Amino acid sequence: MTTPKAPGAATLDTLDTPCLVLDEPRMAANIDRLKARMARLGVTLRPHLKTPKSIEVALRVMASPQGPATVSTLQEAEQFAQAGVRDILYAVGISASKLDRVLALRARGTDLTVVVDSLAGAQAVAERSRAEGTAIPALIEIDCDGHRAGVRPDQTEPLRAIGRALHEGGAELRGVMTHAGESYNAADVDGIRAMAEQERRAAVDAAEALRAAGLPCPVVSVGSTPTAMYAENLDGVTEVRAGVFVFFDLVMAGLNVCAQQDVALSVLTTVIGHQAEKGWILVDAGWMAMSRDRGTARQAVDQYYGVVCDLAGQPLGDLVLKETNQEQGIITLRPGSKAAPTDLPLGTRLRILPNHACATGAQHDAYQVVRGDSPEVVATWTRFRGW
Repeated sequence: MTTPKAPGAATLDTLDTPCLVLDEPRMAANIDRLKARMARLGVTLRPHLKTPKSIEVALRVMASPQGPATVSTLQEAEQFAQAGVRDILYAVGISASKLDRVLALRARGTDLTVVVDSLAGAQAVAERSRAEGTAIPALIEIDCDGHRAGVRPDQTEPLRAIGRALHEGGAELRGVMTHAGESYNAADVDGIRAMAEQERRAAVDAAEALRAAGLPCPVVSVGSTPTAMYAENLDGVTEVRAGVFVFFDLVMAGLNVCAQQDVALSVLTTVIGHQAEKGWILVDAGWMAMSRDRGTARQAVDQYYGVVCDLAGQPLGDLVLKETNQEQGIITLRPGSKAAPTDLPLGTRLRILPNHACATGAQHDAYQVVRGDSPEVVATWTRFRGW
């Protein structure tokens, strides 16, 4: 839902803090960049909507108001289906207890696909499909990097057994999917490129193994934001899933997947105190506003809980959100910095770039939308939470 703002109705100087700020032009540029890349590589973009959890953002990133889309919770699927999205992949392994909700969505006209990675999971989907007289479509998850779930592509017989359980058991074997989660730990861009090819090869090999056994595999789905941004060859792939590219964050910047000035999301906060002898500036954004995510701690440059920016979204020298309590944050100079202390009087408004856009977004119920360095809030876009 959008709440339009009358001119002058709200600005970054008048909002209650902390709150979530979205720079619309940065977001639009991020979306356009990946869409153009996928078009050049000849694949469909199935954006992952777990990052924005917003109808307004979804409409800007999907190819059409009907999709395609990826979600990570059934609550997301239900919210987007209610808004008219009809082609949705629920990209987390399905449990039998959730099939009631899957079937309810499908009965209302949403083509919702589920994911399995075991024979037991496939049999549960097939059994329910037979019982209901409707073939639930499923993708088999492939483990391309040992990062989490999935069947290894070289486990040919288990892979085919899962495929047969779906195809011959009453469900619909729609294809395979994989996710290169280890790309987030790549040492450099060359490592991301290598991971992108490993991801592609795993999915294509699995698809070929299924087809060689006479099983259908129309969908070959891969994706993560790093590999989507650096893949050089997507032969055999039908679609790419990516999510955090819409906003980007400091982890992505640390991987050189984007520049820091591409990060479209920030948390607006207010200076509420000082501890001059400690070099502390206290703000009203703690971990409840920023999340506890410390994803950059493993990277070459640790950004702690976020990079501190002025009201226009420009970084303020070496200032970082060094520590957080529940509702208070502590801004200091980056350890080792030779910069002079920055004077930020009580009441100063700041914006903090997050480590992980998904985690920080999850702390808030709405985006306050701005355009570039203008302080005017042009709209409020609601976002949802829960499962």
